[in-house]
Amino acid sequence: MELQVPLTALKGVGPAVAERLERLGLEQAGDLLFHLPLRFEDRTRLTPIAALRPGLAALFEGHVTHSEVVHRRRRMLVVTLADGQAQVLLRFFHFGANQQRRLSPGTCIRAFGEPRGMPGALECVHPEIQTVGDSPPAMESHLTPIYPTTEGVSQKLLRQLVAHALPGMQALPDLLPELPRQGLPGLHSALEQLHHPPAQADALAALDTPENRSPARTRLALEELCAHQLARMQQSRMPADTRSAPVIQPPGALWQQLRGQLPFEPTGAQERVTAEILADLARPQPMNRLVQGDVGSGKTLVAVAAALAAVEAGYQVAFMAPTELLARQHGRNLAQWMEPLGVAIAWLGGRQTASERGQLLAELASGQRQVAIGTHALFQEEVRFHHLGLAIIDEQHRFGVHQRMALRDKGNGRMPHQLIMTATPIPRTLAMALYAELASSVIDERPPGRTPVRTALISHERRDEVIERIRAACGSGTQAYWVCPLVEESEQLEAESAEATAERLREALPELTIGLAHGRMKGPERDAVMERFRAGAIDLLVATTVIEVGVDVPNASLMIIENAERMGLSQLHQLRGRVGRGSAASACVLLYRPPLGDTARERLEAMRRTDDGFEIAEVDLKLRGPGELLGTRQTGDRSFRVADWSRDQDLLDEATTLAARIEKDPARAAALIERWLGTATRYATVG
Repeated sequence: MELQVPLTALKGVGPAVAERLERLGLEQAGDLLFHLPLRFEDRTRLTPIAALRPGLAALFEGHVTHSEVVHRRRRMLVVTLADGQAQVLLRFFHFGANQQRRLSPGTCIRAFGEPRGMPGALECVHPEIQTVGDSPPAMESHLTPIYPTTEGVSQKLLRQLVAHALPGMQALPDLLPELPRQGLPGLHSALEQLHHPPAQADALAALDTPENRSPARTRLALEELCAHQLARMQQSRMPADTRSAPVIQPPGALWQQLRGQLPFEPTGAQERVTAEILADLARPQPMNRLVQGDVGSGKTLVAVAAALAAVEAGYQVAFMAPTELLARQHGRNLAQWMEPLGVAIAWLGGRQTASERGQLLAELASGQRQVAIGTHALFQEEVRFHHLGLAIIDEQHRFGVHQRMALRDKGNGRMPHQLIMTATPIPRTLAMALYAELASSVIDERPPGRTPVRTALISHERRDEVIERIRAACGSGTQAYWVCPLVEESEQLEAESAEATAERLREALPELTIGLAHGRMKGPERDAVMERFRAGAIDLLVATTVIEVGVDVPNASLMIIENAERMGLSQLHQLRGRVGRGSAASACVLLYRPPLGDTARERLEAMRRTDDGFEIAEVDLKLRGPGELLGTRQTGDRSFRVADWSRDQDLLDEATTLAARIEKDPARAAALIERWLGTATRYATVG
């Protein structure tokens, strides 16, 4: 297969699916080769039902001994599966008459899923099932890859597409032929090993954790880091005449007017960082400043100060966020602060009619609207500015390090100033390597009124105590979150896990209003639930990690995170930041399943010990645990496709040395950059 063919040429990929795949950075067949599995499932052998363990997905087989439709708060199909030694309960919330017939008593079923509960009383929500007839289905010949995905793209489709693309990798040149001489595999061998580990491989070892990084992943991570370093070297050598920016030095009347209306005083850290930004804007060179601020530190107000300076000087501002939910929240905040000052804001979301969108685009192009807020849709060619002076990018690591270059051609001959914000603290050593071309500011104070969040570690065996704690908290008038276990391979399974949890909590807490939010709900439906929670109409919100960013509910003072040991420190810290946003004392309960490994225990202890995001980032770097694999990459991290901030720090020096050598071979350097940053490079040329 030609690696340059668009994915729409492949079976099963229509325009709608192609648009979803593009969210994953997949546009051509060759992109699939570098879309590596998050983890693997072992479907090469059967596990006796008696040997099933909570939290460990497995393939098991038995006969249906009982099947019935149960009507509680919602209709569900409950099936008992036994193999002569033990039994397990299967629970289905979505089923039809055909599936009911397939699961009638006496039928032999092979199932794959993750059991929950206690040994001897296990249940599995929506396992994958096969009917075992006279000819049992063949076992898999290799471990089953689980790929990073997005809503509307199934694992089955991704596996089919990768299988189509893999034979074409023989046409892929090995751009680092020197690496095999250092004991690392060649490119083709590394890709084959990472997509299809043999059946004899251990699924945990194949997970390729930081503690056990395989030569195959080391080889690809080194190549990717080398490509990023080459791109930085080229960017830093751009001719001076292409790097001029508008001088923005207004009297500051709009900012002072806003400050006079604020019900609080900005912190000293906000004042300091604002001064650094305004000094940058006053220079003819483009600002490239990274602002790091922990969850709730007040980064948005600093961004508004910069935006008001640009608007007062006669320029427009583009404000970009990684998700529509977060972009909408920024839109609300900016409208509340800026519209009373006469600043016209254009929200470019997915809900406008064609005529509404056309009107907004026309007003941006004419300069009638001074601020545009949206997601990466702001890159699109149809979005044109009259006089763009400043681009603000929130949670930049979710777009990819070089995508911020994409807005440079929107400045009508001048490069807009760029302000990049992140609530994911970056250890200083990594910041120097990954963002060497950026000036850096840190907001290291909490705004007044924010209370520290107490964090407790509690075994899931004490789940009933936690439920009682929720009853007491919500009974006193506050609100709570219950974050469901991360099921990284499937939004379908994750949604069903959330539904099952919500059902059990409704039975245990009938006096509370319980809402549900997960990634498979349609955007407007999910947002309506979150809006009801924000308005206080919902006491307890059961959710998946979709609430990691974009929800600001000051009245929510309790968060429960289930299976916390499976999440990365960065993600746990982001989730915890959803509470403690008001004046009430707040708490976060990390529910875990014992026994804990040493790394998981140290990670959770760090969460209990401190709520300082920068300290947590340093601990994460030291531990370099597998949580990042289940954390930031799962939540949309597109900085790297293979390399990992924390795990691969030891490769940075070697990658930089390699890049310095390869830079002398322009053709090879260009090929490496195109392979790993092709999407970003294409974005950068958008007119």
